[in-house]
This record gives sequence, structure tokens and C-alpha cells, in this order.
Amino acid sequence: MQPKKPKNIVSFFMAFAFLLFLSVNGMAQTDPLIEKVSQKLAQVNDYVAEGVMKTDVAFIKASLGKVKVYFKKPNLLKVKKEGGISLLPRGGVSLTINTLLNTKQYTTISAGTQILNGKNLTVIKLIPTDENLDWVISTLWIDPTEALVYKTATTTKENGSYEIIMKYGDYAKQGLASKIIFSFNTKDYKLPNGITLEFGDEDPTAKQKALKNKKGTIEITYSKYTINKGIPNNIF
Repeated sequence: MQPKKPKNIVSFFMAFAFLLFLSVNGMAQTDPLIEKVSQKLAQVNDYVAEGVMKTDVAFIKASLGKVKVYFKKPNLLKVKKEGGISLLPRGGVSLTINTLLNTKQYTTISAGTQILNGKNLTVIKLIPTDENLDWVISTLWIDPTEALVYKTATTTKENGSYEIIMKYGDYAKQGLASKIIFSFNTKDYKLPNGITLEFGDEDPTAKQKALKNKKGTIEITYSKYTINKGIPNNIF
């Protein structure tokens, strides 16, 4: 027979394991600043945003055009450009903080503070707790007073990394941006169906390979939000 472990040692490890469980699981939902941001976003159950999209992606024919962005809790999102084509990379985390934080499937790690465009922002990293999610890590730069996210940097499993810069205006009280600037490495970009490549008479394979080592940006400037009026699921 194996000797019995002293009760005090067993009790110690049981208590330690229980405290560790509480701390790890609690981090996903109890970070005060993340909760503050989430509470602001919780005002919005759905919205339709109207705006103008500008693209700077060297290998895509895409002019300035009007867009509508549809969002519905918890994470339904659709961006529709005039002509019916979306230029957003497929499979990555969406362009809204709403869809990221609404999952509640993450652990938070504090990463200090950083000055961005004159604002002293708190930096928090999110690590997904669900291995089926398509993102690996996301970093948020948050104004602790306004509870607004001004920048995100996200790494995905299949679509590389990207950054989003957000600016705010009339809809800041609901946590909704007036402008977003989405930047990504074009080598990781997966072309949506229907996009036309522009290579002229040069060898398309060689030209495409060269261009895909550059950075692309998509800007959306919003003019109007229609909030909490209800959106049918078949829109998505």
C-alpha cells in the first residue's frame, strides 16, 4: 500500500487548484475595462450603417463606393458594396468590436499603456479559450475614460494579421465608429468571388506574386447608423 498523503498537503493543492480555476476563468469576463467597453456596446442589438468605402489594394480594381454594413448580435456581420461585392478578406475576425467581445470566449492579459495619437490608452490582449475560433490573439488599445477602442491588432489562423484604427463622432456613446481604417498584408488576402485582377499584358502570375507582398488598406467612413430597428437573419 502507498502511504497516505498528509491531509494538509492535499487540502493545500485542492485549494490552490480551485483558486487557479477561479482566476483563469474569471479573467475572461471580469476585466473591469473590457466589461466597461462591453456594457457600452451592449446598448446595440443590431444596426445598419451607411457609408463610403475606399480601397487601396494594388491588385484589385475597386473604386470609391457606397456601402451598407449590417450587424446583429452576437456576431452576424455583412458588408455590402454597390454592385454586390465585398472587398473584405474572408474568414478573419470582423470589422466590429461588437462581434469580438460578444463571444465572451477569451482570456484577458494586461499589457500596460501606450500613447496613440495623443491619447494615453490601456493595452489589453485577448486570448481565445475556444480552439474552434478563427483568431489566435487580438490586442486592443482602449481609452479607459471613454471606454472606446481606438485600435485593434489581430492574428488569425488562416488569413494572416491585420490592424484596425477607429475614429469616433456622433455615435461614440454607443461605441460605434465614424471611420475605420483596416490594414492587412496582401500576401495573406483571400480574394472574394467576382473580384477582377488588374495586371495588363504582363505575366499575371509573376505580377500577382510581387504585388501580394505589399500592404493593403480599406477605409470606411460612416454617415449614418440605424440602431436597434431589427434585422431579419436572411440578410446575412
